[in-house]
Amino acid sequence: MSRVLALGGFDHVDALSIGGNSPILIQTMWKDPLGFSDLEGKAGEAVVARIAALKRMGCSLLRFAVPDLEAAEVLGNLARMVSMPLVADIHFDYKIALRCLDFPIAKIRINPGNIGSRERVEAVLSRAAAKDRPIRIGVNAGSLPPDLRDKVDSGVLSQAEALVEAAERELAIFREFDFSSCLISMKASSVADTIRANRLLSERTDVPLHIGVTEAGPLIAGVVRNTAALMVLLSEGIGDTIRVSLSDTMEREVIAGREILGCAIDSGGAAAKRAGTQGPGVKIVSCPRCGRNGFDTHGFTEKWQPVLYAMDKNITVAVMGCAVNGPGEARHADLGITGAGDKVLIFRHGKVIRTIDAADADTAFREELAGL
Repeated sequence: MSRVLALGGFDHVDALSIGGNSPILIQTMWKDPLGFSDLEGKAGEAVVARIAALKRMGCSLLRFAVPDLEAAEVLGNLARMVSMPLVADIHFDYKIALRCLDFPIAKIRINPGNIGSRERVEAVLSRAAAKDRPIRIGVNAGSLPPDLRDKVDSGVLSQAEALVEAAERELAIFREFDFSSCLISMKASSVADTIRANRLLSERTDVPLHIGVTEAGPLIAGVVRNTAALMVLLSEGIGDTIRVSLSDTMEREVIAGREILGCAIDSGGAAAKRAGTQGPGVKIVSCPRCGRNGFDTHGFTEKWQPVLYAMDKNITVAVMGCAVNGPGEARHADLGITGAGDKVLIFRHGKVIRTIDAADADTAFREELAGL
């Protein structure tokens, strides 16, 4: 079992625990650069509102790329505006990490191997220890140390073995400076390498692990690849935080993460209990649509999905394509909707409770949803 890290809990920032029997946390990464103007006026309100919505959907950590000192200042200001724990992702310049630690930024992600000399690494670890902030060691298959990359190319090491060796080298630096408040991620675009690397390292250390497949691709490919890797690891009790990296929106990354954890609960694997501590959530079931279609399941689901996933309700909602089989096939649903012609049916547990004009579908659905 992994050790437990404390994260956040200062000022107005949420307190979280990572590792041990703590809940498996979902995180995502902000997709665009942020400047000072993005935090002002209506633009700033929109950023804060979007982060709040991500939190309601089930995101517990939000990571930002911090390429320079100005970006550190921007992120520091944002950290004072939200309760979501924010993570600074830093490469090359140790001064950026030091500056981020002056703000209520909950965690730093660095690669000790690329921020400079021993003295610079020690400076970052010393400041993080004084501020009681954890650090994530991030190792990527695309940026292995040259000697390990050569060993992979020559067949001396597998990609997974090289990832583990790189992680252990970085971990050794932390141990040298007696810094234990850390977690590790080893990311590869290969499902097999992701599984093997995390299996190997989990056998050698109790440091909490952040897991996911990097550069996994667009929505469908990325969800499939992450699910294939994460379900195996989670079923074996490996993984304390997850990110479903997609060439898509943050919201869809969070939704995919929630669904993967939901599958972990259903599978009854080693992670089921920890995944299940995430709290209540809406489960959406919907039919794929066919020639009998009488209701726009695709459009309705797309419209309501962000609202439903942000609700603090432990219910099942069904969006079905036709009135012939809809209520019967989804009779387990707490609330369902389907249609035929210009009429829409709303049902609960297979029993139709309202028949309305299609133009009134959203209003009626909202009313019934509020009553649950």
